[in-house]
Amino acid sequence: MSRKIPVLEIFGPTVQGEGIVAGQKTMFVRTGGCDYRCSWCDSAFTWDGSQKPTPMAASEIMMELEEKGGNRFSHVTISGGNPALHAGIADLLELFRDKGIESAVETQGSFWQDWLLAVDDVTISPKPPSSQMNTDWSRLDTFMTRLSERQKGNHSLKIVIFNEEDITYAKQVHNRYPGVPFYLQVGNDDLENPDPAHLRDQLLEKYEWLVERIMEDEQLNHVRVLPQIHALLWGNKQGV
Repeated sequence: MSRKIPVLEIFGPTVQGEGIVAGQKTMFVRTGGCDYRCSWCDSAFTWDGSQKPTPMAASEIMMELEEKGGNRFSHVTISGGNPALHAGIADLLELFRDKGIESAVETQGSFWQDWLLAVDDVTISPKPPSSQMNTDWSRLDTFMTRLSERQKGNHSLKIVIFNEEDITYAKQVHNRYPGVPFYLQVGNDDLENPDPAHLRDQLLEKYEWLVERIMEDEQLNHVRVLPQIHALLWGNKQGV
């Protein structure tokens, strides 16, 4: 019997806005549930009870992906919340493999699933001090070790930056795992702003600050600094 996955939304094709697959044309499957409660979470509806997920089998998810995306996609991003809470995603990845569909997942590195070894691009996104969450370094070490031992696929680290304390934390992570592709991304702390144009201006100012700050830091020579592409395009709109 297929294991159910709690799904909040399936949408696309759209553009991936973050990390190693930024700019990638992709479909999205957003799962419910998270073991973190980040203060600035832009997807709090995945865990705060404001929206209710639908339990779906992998075959049902695949059917809806094809209904919405047709033959206009060959890549799927599984997001959350924390998708690594759900064992049933293993079944979905098997369907992707059979159909030649590439996959991407982002998780904070707090809960391991063996199916992560079958994902093409895994982004590990530990949460900095501004999130008000604490990193379990032993769990994160396990994540990084297991992903480094796999034969296929890519993995990278991404830290969302809001302030100087977050930059200090990012350097700690980068120094701990120096050989892993490392992305810094400016955070959006204006989640109630209904005006995409006004939010775009704010985010670009913050992005400029982050770029200038990283250019000055000799400990961060091997990083990539990104904006949130989806926030620049659509602001705080859900399902894009």
